[in-house]
Amino acid sequence: MIIVKVAQEIIAAHALLALEFLDQSDEAFDDGDVLAASEYLYNAAWQALVAAARQRGWSCESRRALYMVKAQLAEEYNDINLSAGFNAVELFRDNYVHNEVVMEDYQIAIDRPVVHRYVRRMLDIIQEYAGIRAQRTRQR
Repeated sequence: MIIVKVAQEIIAAHALLALEFLDQSDEAFDDGDVLAASEYLYNAAWQALVAAARQRGWSCESRRALYMVKAQLAEEYNDINLSAGFNAVELFRDNYVHNEVVMEDYQIAIDRPVVHRYVRRMLDIIQEYAGIRAQRTRQR
């Protein structure tokens, strides 16, 4: 029981970090710091994806593993947007990895809300999955 509680706390910590990174990205965009904002957006999505992977007991220790998680979730929920949403995240990663804004203004304007929706959807999936698991546990 203690192990389960610790695992739940770790998942919750990743989810909370995702929300904090979203807020920080908005602040950085408001301040005109696109590089920092891009990194925060990427980290928000990454933390949400790690939380979902850990919740399911899936590997999440490498970038490749998280790409597999992205694909598995898209298939599990029959929702291509779970894959496409993370693809938008990767554009923001390119900004800070190259230490220059490689996205055009219109791309940022279009893809920023896509990443926000992706993170929120991932957090909804995490909550939904936790509810299903709790319900199954009660039924036993």
